[in-house]
Amino acid sequence: MKLYGIPNCGTVKKARDWLAQHDVAVEFHDFKKCGLDDQTVQNWLQQRDLDVLINRKGLTWRGLSDEQKQQVRDSSSALALMVEKNSVIKRPILEQDGKLLYVGFDAAAYAEIFNVEASS
Repeated sequence: MKLYGIPNCGTVKKARDWLAQHDVAVEFHDFKKCGLDDQTVQNWLQQRDLDVLINRKGLTWRGLSDEQKQQVRDSSSALALMVEKNSVIKRPILEQDGKLLYVGFDAAAYAEIFNVEASS
């Protein structure tokens, strides 16, 4: 199982803390240090809509020019942006054997995925 993200992201910290508290072992993949390859991002785009994967509320997206934003219309253009500026990707991404389990973090959703009590 792999968790993709950026270590200093608040949402990623919450997810990592939740996973640690529930003794769920994951491999952490740091976007910033390790980057992302086209194949990984393409796999994600085949499983989720680009509007789910691209964080349009984040600083990276807001820092793009209007022209750059308008160019993100389909999986191909989203792929190029996500590989070039991986901090535009919504975080964290929880994946197992190439299958996306969850994008973002929600304690109740994680509890359901890992079959644990939501309140614990």
